[in-house]
Parts: sequence; structure tokens; C-alpha cells
Amino acid sequence: MGSVALMHPKVGASLSESGESALRLLALNDVRRLVETAGIRPTKQRGQNFVTDANTVRRIVRAANLTPEDVVVEIGPGLGSLTLGLLEVAQHVTAVEIDDTLADLLASTISEYAPEVAANFDLLHADAMKITDLPGPAPTALVANLPYNISVPVLLHFLATFDSIRTVLVMVQAEVAHRLAAGPGGRTYGVPSVKARWYADVELAGTVGRNVFWPSPNVDSALVRLTRHEPPTGADRAATFALVDAAFAQRRKTLRAALSSVAGSGAEAEVALVAAGIDPKERGEQLTVADFARLATHLGVAPRRTT
Repeated sequence: MGSVALMHPKVGASLSESGESALRLLALNDVRRLVETAGIRPTKQRGQNFVTDANTVRRIVRAANLTPEDVVVEIGPGLGSLTLGLLEVAQHVTAVEIDDTLADLLASTISEYAPEVAANFDLLHADAMKITDLPGPAPTALVANLPYNISVPVLLHFLATFDSIRTVLVMVQAEVAHRLAAGPGGRTYGVPSVKARWYADVELAGTVGRNVFWPSPNVDSALVRLTRHEPPTGADRAATFALVDAAFAQRRKTLRAALSSVAGSGAEAEVALVAAGIDPKERGEQLTVADFARLATHLGVAPRRTT
């Protein structure tokens, strides 16, 4: 069955029967042309590996479970490969880009490839880690191909700063993805696993091959989906995160030993652990975020940091 042209009531873009507009997404030749025209030299420091496969972009967008009412914030849009895919389905997209050249190029790319929905796009030229406000409507979703070196800090920063974000779909280094999605008891369970679960349920949502990027990265990538939930009742995030940091700073030590510095002594740590219903001989990787939150209440830990 062929495509039927429809008019989206919110964006006015031409749509197919699947609900996706007929935007032309970036292919490898487009990526190479844009890079050459702008004189861009992709850097490993900023994780600049551009997606060149339209099918992969649309798969990522589908995995994000977006609706036509969603307002999406995208971090590190690069050349706009994913941005164009998001504009096909979302009400509005706000992209945050730190690179001067890419920020200048992105606006013209949207105008060239998606003029019919360009009014639904905002670009914020800034460091994502320093953002506390965004232009346009409040974001309901975060979808991004996150640079490997800042993926966890920037994810936690946005979850903490924008509580309107209800869903997240990020592409990150596969190792990072497995750490985020790991559950208690495993070797990959650690600080990112616990802190992400303060905000949301976390699950793996697929893998992405190296061959869809240019230049090709030296690591595998994976998709992680987060669905916002309420934090532990009556818990303090900063105090809980301080405990998480302390517990995993010395993974091989028991909680009694690892938390002695924040509790004042091993004996005081043991009293609080027992009061919280936690075996002092356990290690940090055995505890859920709810366990850490309950323990923080008993210890009265002074907040250290929140990301």
C-alpha cells in the first residue's frame, strides 16, 4: 500500500500513513558534503561521530515512543541527522549545541531539509552542562546521541534540572548503556545505575552498529530508555547521592567500612545501617536506590553533590 498524504494538525508537515512526515534525512553523501563545506574536522574530544543512515535515525525515534504532542530537547545535534528525524514526529525540538561551527551550520541545514517544520525548531548554542533554562515550551522528552565523555553527567543534569522531562532515549557507548541499565548485584552496577534510578526506570532499548556513523567510532553504541518516576518518598537527593559516591568509591569494602568517613566512624555507620535494615557487611552494589535513600535519612548525611 502506498503513502497517503496527510496534514498534521500541529506542524502542517506532509505525513505518511505511519504518521511520519516526508522529510529527507541525511545520508552519507549529505554528511560528507556538509562536513567538507563547513571545513569541519570531527574530534574525538567531543564525540563527533555523525549518523549517516536514515533507517537508524527513524529506529531511534521510534524507540523514543514520541507522540505528536511531545516537546523534545536534543543534546549535541551535530549535523542534524537525528534532529530531522525528531522533527518528523514531535511538536517541537530544541537542540543544544556547544560547537560554534556546528551551531552555525545546523540552522541552515534545518532550513534546507525541513523548511515546512523549521518554525518548530529552536537552537541553543551553549554548554549543555551549564543550562538551567530552555527556549520554547517545556521539554517532555530528551532524545540524543550523547558524546561518550559526558554522557552520564549531562543526562543526570537534565533529569535534575527539567522535571518536565518524562521520557528519555539516548544513544551512548555500549559500556555506559549497560552500566546505566544494570541492576543491583552485578559487576556493572554502580554510581550511574543508582543515580539514574533516582529519577527513572531504566532499560536497554537496542544496539547500534559502528557502520552507521561517519567517521566510524572505535566503540559499540547502544540505546537506553528512561521513564520518569517519583523519587523515593521523603528522601533527600543530595544526601543520597553523597552516600552512593562514598559506597562505590571503595567497592571492595563493606558498607560499614566504606561509609565510616561520612558517618563519623565505622561503629556509627553500622548503627545507621542496622537501623535502615541493611547488613553492615554488604557492599554498595547490593543496594537499591531506595536502600541508599533510606540509609541517608538514618545517617543525616550532609549533601556533597547532586550529579
